[in-house]
Amino acid sequence: MHPDPILVIGATGKTGARVAARLDAKGRAVRRGSRLSATPFDWDVPETWAPALEGARAAYVTYFPDLAFPGAVDKLDTLCATAKSAGLSHLVLLSGRGEHHARLGEEVVRSSGIDFTIVRAAWFAQNFSEGYLRDPILAGVLPMPGGDIVEPIIDIDDIADVAVAALTEEGHKGALYEVTGPRLMSFADMAADLSSAIGRPIQHLPISFEAFHAEIARVGGDFVADVFTAIARETLDGRNAHVTDGVERALGRPPRDFVDFARAAARAGAWRAAA
Repeated sequence: MHPDPILVIGATGKTGARVAARLDAKGRAVRRGSRLSATPFDWDVPETWAPALEGARAAYVTYFPDLAFPGAVDKLDTLCATAKSAGLSHLVLLSGRGEHHARLGEEVVRSSGIDFTIVRAAWFAQNFSEGYLRDPILAGVLPMPGGDIVEPIIDIDDIADVAVAALTEEGHKGALYEVTGPRLMSFADMAADLSSAIGRPIQHLPISFEAFHAEIARVGGDFVADVFTAIARETLDGRNAHVTDGVERALGRPPRDFVDFARAAARAGAWRAAA
């Protein structure tokens, strides 16, 4: 087993926490990178980057709130240069599907001179159970823009499994895994599955992008709302309305279905206040 740690940037986030836990379970040396971790990492404090990367052999890299945020790609470029100087041998990047700035971030990693794996993900199912859309679900509505657009929403446990495989197994360097759920779903379909799992009606509420912004801002503030709304405007136009085989190629199994996510989240008490 390799003694040098794997750095997990964003170790308290939705995917980062899962990746770190899975690496722990495998007995891998893990270095958690977040603002409050023992080894601090803060995208807004570049002085934290080199100490976090020192001695690490690989890194899982996420950017909060998203690579679409202004300045994110430039910071990623600088991080890659710092990582190369530190001797990092493998970088696994979480990217966003159908996002222009995410593609720019991917190119930065591809040209970094470091071995890489890119995990390009669809919309997260856990946005409804752990994110800024949980409160509306508790209130019995699923307010989303995009009309009748369909999206192959993904369970982020699958994203974590793919990232951990890339970090710990041979054969993933240079790979691009575009990961989606197993089927296309409208937001009305998702509301129906959530209703069944939670045991009470969840109504899909078609809204404008302006109303979506207001809803996110109410919970997460304008900073987060600006980013999420920009991503929604960019990606909920049909460009992502197809499924891919990224999970199957990386793991040799199909992705989890949204129904299974909803049932598991309900059993775990994700919407317990609504029960």
